[in-house]
Amino acid sequence: MRRRIPMNKIITLLLIMAMGLFAQAQQPLTLTDAISKALENNYDIVIAKENQRIAGIENNWGTAGRYPYINLSLGDNNSLRVVDGDNTTTIGLSGGASVNWTIFDGFSVNITKTRLEELENLSKNNTAVMVEGTIQSVILAYYDVLLQKEILATYNEVMALSQDRYQKAEQQREYGSAVTYDVLQAQNAYLADRAGYLLQEVAYKNSKRNLAYLMAEKEAVDYEYTDKFEAITEDYALADLRAQMIENNKSLQNQYINQRLLSNAIASAKSSFSPSLGFTGGVTGSRSGIKIGDADMDWANSANFYGNFTLSWNLFSGGNRKRALQIAEIDSDISEIQLSDMQHDLDNSLANLFEFYQVRKELLMVADENLAAAQLNLQISRDKFEAGAINSFNFRDVQEIYLRASQGKLEAIYNFINAQTSLLRLTGVIVQEYE
Repeated sequence: MRRRIPMNKIITLLLIMAMGLFAQAQQPLTLTDAISKALENNYDIVIAKENQRIAGIENNWGTAGRYPYINLSLGDNNSLRVVDGDNTTTIGLSGGASVNWTIFDGFSVNITKTRLEELENLSKNNTAVMVEGTIQSVILAYYDVLLQKEILATYNEVMALSQDRYQKAEQQREYGSAVTYDVLQAQNAYLADRAGYLLQEVAYKNSKRNLAYLMAEKEAVDYEYTDKFEAITEDYALADLRAQMIENNKSLQNQYINQRLLSNAIASAKSSFSPSLGFTGGVTGSRSGIKIGDADMDWANSANFYGNFTLSWNLFSGGNRKRALQIAEIDSDISEIQLSDMQHDLDNSLANLFEFYQVRKELLMVADENLAAAQLNLQISRDKFEAGAINSFNFRDVQEIYLRASQGKLEAIYNFINAQTSLLRLTGVIVQEYE
């Protein structure tokens, strides 16, 4: 009788052929490439950069009120009057230029300019926060693609074993050495593994779509994800991490900026108690002509130059300025409390993440040992099953143990990368690590 080729070998050959057919169509994509695409195209980052541009445009001495306002005007007034058949034509041309300039207003110009500079810095930091978040999301999304791909390969390996077992059970039934019950057990195991493989295939495709969305790619591109799915452990010192966090954490820096803005608000409230000095100057000119009947047009010209200084000082406004100053000072005190709260919260978060990172590193070694034991157990059990030393139920249990151990190892790698990435973002060095 013709010998059948094991199904797992057929699947392997088909996968090799498929990889050969689509190798040219695939584009290599490293993690660095994915981050670069996201930083260039991600919707939220594009919006944040545009808001930063607006803040940069507004940060100008003209917006702060340093420069005068100049206005030009031009008028043309004409009339025709008819009385008892006599026509009187009047033509009037007028023009002028005026200058309005607030020379002094309690240093409010400098105070406003300082506020605009801080707002621009705040906008830059907000963009930086968005960049950090996007980098973290892309890292996790990229490694999630690799995770789902590796899990899919594990499912395929277990499915191939189940299919080979099912095929052998069919052959044994044909020779009369196996009963229908054994065949059904093998078939049920294969179908269960096949269902798991199909569901995992969907999870793999979804992970690729999530990464494409972060990169703002609307067209489906068949990428080859070239980075290795591995955990690179680093030894960190908690004191060094805290020093980096205090210096680089963007949320903490934003709080410092908010404090300076509130100090600026106090200075602005104090400036309202100062007098104001303004200047208004300009020139106006007119040319008018009148013609009565058939007489020639009679023209008259005039010009007026003026320059005025105005000193004003609001001595009392119902206590509004005093209340505004009190509120500004209270807001500053609240900001101090919020800063202390944020620093305390960040210290707690850093300690928790650092401890979590250490545990994840230990779990990596546990997962390695567990997978090595499961692989050896699967190899021994397969030999025993083929020799008839164990039944199909025992072999199926070993298969499931191996599947869980393989997934546990892969998830341990991803969880470690997640903890490490979170630690890098909290300390504010994630941009330097992946720039």
